[in-house]
Amino acid sequence: MTTYFQIIEKENIQSLKFPTTDVLTDKEAIQQRKNDLNRAQALGSLDHSKIKIFFEDNQCKKVVETTVWAVTDNSVILKKGVGIPINRIFKSI
Repeated sequence: MTTYFQIIEKENIQSLKFPTTDVLTDKEAIQQRKNDLNRAQALGSLDHSKIKIFFEDNQCKKVVETTVWAVTDNSVILKKGVGIPINRIFKSI
């Protein structure tokens, strides 16, 4: 069964609420997420390439297509300083 992710515009992310729990529990998946996000940041910095980020807020699963400007210890920073907590991200492609 395929999980449905609601499409959201990056401009609407700042109004979302994020729980503090991690959506991933597997250590390998968590490491893969970190690697993928760092790759997304490199693509964003060099080519301004857009990627899809699959994440979950306090209501449902969502996906945004955007450029990653920075990755901190806790967040992915998008254009205009909008952030998504890393622990709420399933994957990025």
